[in-house]
Amino acid sequence: MVSVASMTGYARAEGRDSLTSWVWEAKSVNGRGFDLRLRLPSGHDGLDIPAREAAARRIARGNVQLSLTLSRQTEAGEMRINTALLTRLVDLCRDWQAVRPELTPARMDGLLAIRGVIEPATEDDATEDDTVRDARTAALKASLEAVLDQLVAARRGEGARIGAVLKAQLDEIKTLTARAAACAALRPEAIRERFTQQVAAVLEGAPALSEERVAQEVALLLVKVDVREELDRLSAHVAAAGALLDQGGVIGRKLDFLAQEFNREANTLCSKSADVELTRIGLDLKAVIDQFKEQVQNIE
Repeated sequence: MVSVASMTGYARAEGRDSLTSWVWEAKSVNGRGFDLRLRLPSGHDGLDIPAREAAARRIARGNVQLSLTLSRQTEAGEMRINTALLTRLVDLCRDWQAVRPELTPARMDGLLAIRGVIEPATEDDATEDDTVRDARTAALKASLEAVLDQLVAARRGEGARIGAVLKAQLDEIKTLTARAAACAALRPEAIRERFTQQVAAVLEGAPALSEERVAQEVALLLVKVDVREELDRLSAHVAAAGALLDQGGVIGRKLDFLAQEFNREANTLCSKSADVELTRIGLDLKAVIDQFKEQVQNIE
């Protein structure tokens, strides 16, 4: 069964070779569609298209940030000779020896001891051939796949938690809908009594009304007191939402639409209600539906 995924997640994948270490980081948050922001180091633009294609294969919705950080490695204590500085010092010594032959000739160990001639190796000193670079590119792509897989797993883990919350809220909506349907105010005898009273009030207030006008008023009163259609639609929407959660996959937009339908039916129920108990149930329904809608915003 396809699981439900959240749009929120974070992942990190590391790798290294003999000269370079790297870190891929990926995080995603809610979004109306799929939007990828990619940050790559200079000289690695060739990873742009593979990264975008790999992310698009896995993620349908959400704002995703994907970044790569590279660090060149040098062995501890590795040193280099500043050949440019050493050459200048040798030339200076030769010039002075020509002018002052009585001076003691400079020794190489003395020149090497001068500050700056021998210095720690920097990341720019390492050299690499095409084979090394190609191997690193392949390793970077493998780490890219790994970090995106981890991000998807994180989103599904969060989605499973949210899915359980949504199912519990659907159960509560279903229970409240059943309570509303069983409400005493909706029993046939109660509707008949209230309807009789309202018709009598209409006739008493306007005894000269024509039969056609009375029929119109009666039809209007019937519409106002009958909430069975709203309750039937609520039950149908609950069943549809439950089926979507069982189905899994990219269902966020459909659930959001159903949440709006839930809210519309609950509002109508409250506006039609002329009973305290039914109104209370309607308000409880609205509260749970608002919570449901808020959680749905996180679903892919």
